Amino acid sequence: MKKTKNKQNNQRSFYFNEYNQNLITEKKSGVLNISHDRIYSLFFIFLCLIFIFATKIFFISLKSYDSKSQFKNHNTYETSRNDIVDREGQYIARNIPVFHAAIKPSLVKDKKRFLIKLKLIDPSLDYVKIKKNLDKNSYFYIKKNLTLDEKNKLWSLGEKGLLFEMSETRIYPHKNLFSHVLGQIDSNNNGISGVEKYFDKDLKQNNRQSIQLSLDTNLQYLIRDELFKSISVFRAKGAASLLMDVNTGEILSLISLPDYNLNTRKDIKDKSFTNKITKGVFELGSIFKTFTIALALEDNSFSPNTLVKNIPDKIQCSKFTIKEHDEMPNTLSLKEILIRSSNIGTIKVARSIGENKLKKFLENLNLLNTINFELHEVGKPLNFLWNKCKLETVSYGHGITTTPLQAASAYASISNGGFIVNPTLLLKKDLLNEKIRIVSSKTSKNINSILREVVSNQTGTASLAEVDGYQVGGKTGTANKNINGKYTNNKLTSFISVFPTNKPKYLLLVLIDEPKPAPDLIYNYRGKKISGISRNESGWNSAYVAGKIIKKIGPILAINKNDFYDNHVVKKSD
Repeated sequence: MKKTKNKQNNQRSFYFNEYNQNLITEKKSGVLNISHDRIYSLFFIFLCLIFIFATKIFFISLKSYDSKSQFKNHNTYETSRNDIVDREGQYIARNIPVFHAAIKPSLVKDKKRFLIKLKLIDPSLDYVKIKKNLDKNSYFYIKKNLTLDEKNKLWSLGEKGLLFEMSETRIYPHKNLFSHVLGQIDSNNNGISGVEKYFDKDLKQNNRQSIQLSLDTNLQYLIRDELFKSISVFRAKGAASLLMDVNTGEILSLISLPDYNLNTRKDIKDKSFTNKITKGVFELGSIFKTFTIALALEDNSFSPNTLVKNIPDKIQCSKFTIKEHDEMPNTLSLKEILIRSSNIGTIKVARSIGENKLKKFLENLNLLNTINFELHEVGKPLNFLWNKCKLETVSYGHGITTTPLQAASAYASISNGGFIVNPTLLLKKDLLNEKIRIVSSKTSKNINSILREVVSNQTGTASLAEVDGYQVGGKTGTANKNINGKYTNNKLTSFISVFPTNKPKYLLLVLIDEPKPAPDLIYNYRGKKISGISRNESGWNSAYVAGKIIKKIGPILAINKNDFYDNHVVKKSD
């Protein structure tokens, strides 16, 4: 009985036997072999994929990493307005990326704690206003035009409700320095004044092409500094200056004071901020005598040494009496009339030339019409009738208006050999343009020689403009300001200088608005130290300031002159 029981315990179940039998049958039929092939196929596919990825990684690792390219692709911000640079390529206006910081109150969990953390980061914010806006639960800005550093400081708070919007803004690195040239843009990125307005379309082109101006930042800074000193010394209302290349018309510096910070985006309405060089229309006084004398030479009716006799101290013209500003000899040569700045002597010369010739000459010098220039802020000379005493008064600069820019351009045209100069704010690449002659080279040389004596001669009116080594020549101009049709005791003084007079390269105009006498100022007058001067004519302020400026900028111009002038070519012969 036991044996039988053991056999039963060791015997496999019916179901197991059936399964085992089926397995053997499947092996014989080849079904199991098919399953193994699938496994092998999948393994092969995975192996291929691994090989492909490994190969790709290998080749990527061999490829050199271009860090500059990566930076360009991920960090370059395409601005909507092109840059403006000076003649040396320095940025004077450009757009940069900025951030606006905003708050979405619904995402701020602990508002009190958030305000505390925010105050630690930036105490200058208006937290009373921020708290009110937080309580309103509406989206609002806490600060705009953040730099990247300012944005990162706020971001470090880790506040979900603090959001950042990327934008751009126009910056002017030199603030006030180029305000009257560059002008401003509005909130919609449109130019509204200055170069920004004149070249608005070019600046908006998405071609990353900068507008390069002829201005020199270093010269601009040095001249502006001297003008500010002049306003303080002479207690003046304002001042202005223009530095020009007499051969190309390129303007190296243009300043009008007072000026303003372009980065503040203020609406400028005060007329004292008018661009005095391009927009201001003034009677400039005796600087017009140079035009009268130049015409007399060009007309061949006078030579520099031609004597003009019987010059009275005063003359009657219609109901007006015209006097000399200082005592004069009754006989002067043509050049002495300009050197001493004789009113009556100039009138006698003008009468011998005639009204028609003088009028045409002034028109050809573009002194009577609106000048073409790369700014919309350009003044128009006032119209007048050539009647009664107009020939006489115009000859010495009374009763005729123009802009300082036009007067400077006329001087450049006469002094550069006699070729018309068109002033420009753009750096000229091609100096081979044909020139139009306005006076002969002989007349030009004679005028330059006389202008030199205005400064160097003991009887000249501009001795204070003398600077050793630069052969400065020029002409002073003093005029009483006409306000609302009436002449006042307030003066506008100007001095236009050219240097070096043996071969002029530069023109410097200095204008001072309503200067006062400076009796405490110690002048170096013809080799002597003097003070206590109670006069406020151009020779005692504008000429003095011009001398100070030339002494400062002369070394820079001497270094750079080859860059400016060696390629200058004149096609048209004398």
